[in-house]
Amino acid sequence: MTRPPAPGGARRTGVAVVATTAEVLAHPELDESLLAAWETRRLARIRLPGRRDDVVAARLLLRLCAARFTGRPLRETSPAQSCPGCGREGHGRPYLPDLPGVGAALSHADGLVAAAVGPGPVGVDVEPSTRRPGPLPVLLRLLPEADVRSARARPDPGPALLRLWVRREALLKAGRDDVRLTEWTDRRRGAVAAVAGEALPVPFPSCTAR
Repeated sequence: MTRPPAPGGARRTGVAVVATTAEVLAHPELDESLLAAWETRRLARIRLPGRRDDVVAARLLLRLCAARFTGRPLRETSPAQSCPGCGREGHGRPYLPDLPGVGAALSHADGLVAAAVGPGPVGVDVEPSTRRPGPLPVLLRLLPEADVRSARARPDPGPALLRLWVRREALLKAGRDDVRLTEWTDRRRGAVAAVAGEALPVPFPSCTAR
C-alpha cells in the first residue's frame, strides 16, 4: 500500500488516516501534551466538549501522520497553521515548518477525524455518512452544476451529494484542482472521506496501524 521509507526516514508516498475521535483519544501514544501552546490557547475558547474533543483528536492525528511520513518521533513533529487570506499564523492551512515541500491537512466532524501528510499539496475531508449537504443554492455555488443536477436526479440524492461535497472540500484544502482525488466510504465508522494529493495511499490505513 505504501513504499518503503526514503533515505532520511521520510516516505515517498504520503500517509492518510480516518478514525473516530474516540479511537484517537484512546491511542496510547497520543495525548494533549503533544500540542503546542498556541493550540492549547485556541482549545480554551471552545465551549462544547464534543467539539473540543474533535479538534484535539484531529490535531493529534495530524501529528501521527506527520511522524509516520517523516519517520520522526511524535514529539519532534510540530505542525503549524497559516492563513493564505490574511497571512497570519495560528489558523488556516496546516503545514510542517521545516518541510516546505510537504503538504498537510486535517478534518473533523461530529466524532470523526481525518488527517493526511504527503509530498506536494494535500487535502482531506471527512463527514458522517448520514449528513446531507445543502441547501441547493449553496451546492450550486460551490459544486459543478451538472454534477449536482445528476446527483439530485437519483432516487436518493443525499449520498451522492455528500460524496461531491467531501471531494470538493478536499480539493479546496489542497489548494489545487489538478491533484489526484479519491473518495472513500468507511462503513464501520459511518464516515465518508476524500483525500487529494499526488502520492497518498488508498485505502486509508487505520488509526491503530503501525
